Amino acid sequence: MEERSLSGRVVLLAFCIGLLTVTAACLPISDTGLAPTPVLPLREEELPENMSLTIVYDNNLYDPRLETQWGFGCWIEYGDKVVLFDTGGDGGVLLSNMGQLGLDPQDIDIVVLSHIHGDHTGGLEALLSTGVRPEVYVPVTFPTNYKNQLRQWVTVHEVDGPQCILPGVYSTGKMGVNIPEQGLMLRTKHGVVVVTGCAHPGIALMVQQAKDVMQDDIRLVLGGFHLGGATANRVHEICETFRGLGVLKVAPCHCTGDQAMQMFASQFGDDYLRVGVGWSLDLS
Repeated sequence: MEERSLSGRVVLLAFCIGLLTVTAACLPISDTGLAPTPVLPLREEELPENMSLTIVYDNNLYDPRLETQWGFGCWIEYGDKVVLFDTGGDGGVLLSNMGQLGLDPQDIDIVVLSHIHGDHTGGLEALLSTGVRPEVYVPVTFPTNYKNQLRQWVTVHEVDGPQCILPGVYSTGKMGVNIPEQGLMLRTKHGVVVVTGCAHPGIALMVQQAKDVMQDDIRLVLGGFHLGGATANRVHEICETFRGLGVLKVAPCHCTGDQAMQMFASQFGDDYLRVGVGWSLDLS
């Protein structure tokens, strides 16, 4: 499908739905250019009862009712809020998969875009055409024209250092130079869940960042690990690094690569989760 620009072809509404304010209850995270400042953990009673993940866009199949396409998108329910992490590359596929899963785009409060590549941002136009007006979090390095166009319809937050998005939900902050990217970190009762789009800065570095910021066990690492061209030795090193960081479970998909996924499955055994579009996990 032809990639479209954000401007010119979005069906606009004459009004915007009231925007969600999420920053007041968040703990500040300083960005000094040195080691990230850890965040204070929420007490167990402060964590929401309802927490779940659903992959709504991926090039790996899990639910045969759904359509696969190169890219990634993850629907996250955290308490009474819904966060969409990445939007895949094709808005029609994204909305169709959501419909099959009974997920309503109007429920989305926040969209977090990991990086600028079209297979992670391309579905946003179709999503906005439904009339939903989420707050959108992007790395500060996103093109100025893109951010300015997006601001015509939604509130845009530019992420530089690690940042609180919701109480218990944080961005890793912008990481990497050539392809800057942010990941998402979720506090749960059983440790931290890390979600990555492509992990261009390096999946081990992004997990290390999550460990440094959240100061807690890493329960699960989910998403694209960008290891399609990696050597077996490199993947083995990453598995060892994960073990050293206390990663309990892994769920690689999207751009991880078949060989790397097979190696993670071998190394992690029952703690390897085979995932794809339509896969869901209750985190509560």
